[in-house]
Amino acid sequence: MVEPLLQVKGVSKHFGGFTALAGVSLEIAPGERFGLIGPNGSGKTTLINCISGALRNESGSIRFKGSEISRLPAYRRTRLGIARSFQIPRPFRTMSVLENLLVPFAYVGHLRDSEGEAKAMEILADMGLADKAQGLASQLSQVELRKLELARAMAAKPRLLISDEAMAGLAGAEVDEVLKILFDLNAKGITIIMIEHIMQAVMRFSQRVVCLDAGKIICEGTPTEIVGNPEVQKAYLGA
Repeated sequence: MVEPLLQVKGVSKHFGGFTALAGVSLEIAPGERFGLIGPNGSGKTTLINCISGALRNESGSIRFKGSEISRLPAYRRTRLGIARSFQIPRPFRTMSVLENLLVPFAYVGHLRDSEGEAKAMEILADMGLADKAQGLASQLSQVELRKLELARAMAAKPRLLISDEAMAGLAGAEVDEVLKILFDLNAKGITIIMIEHIMQAVMRFSQRVVCLDAGKIICEGTPTEIVGNPEVQKAYLGA
């Protein structure tokens, strides 16, 4: 039996009197395409913040590649192989697209000068941004900014990529572009957690989906099972 890449067991998180996560448990296999959905306020962002290290869970366990990481700072989790993109891209706008990648390469990959530049150009080519390498990040379109955000995450050489709303605000053809990139990354062996409000995109991409509501898992299954689940329908549409 293959050991899970990521194991979350009984994870809880509170903000004052508000329970954001209430004993959440899940496992993600190496190479899996995993979807995480739920209405606003369901706990999705809190969960991925606990996994990536932006927040500390108050109880429960988070294990990555068999090792407990709950108390590790975010930068150490990144160096172990957990990377994430953010819903709102915040590139270094006065730097070139290439320079935006050289920063995480130097920080996480310890690659500088010609070696780092060559690796950065490989990633930009994978993202369809090679011809934008010398241009300023401030000149990129919305879909190009999303691609740069994914590229910066890939500079950390992750085993696990958390894609947080990478398609928010994009048109249909642009969604297809980002989906293709994610499929290609997964084909190279990268495990991906997709958090996305565009339900069609999640269902197309994911092999397995978990739905959160009020800090608890209310359903887990294949995309077909999730779409037809009454509890999921109630969470999104109301009683």
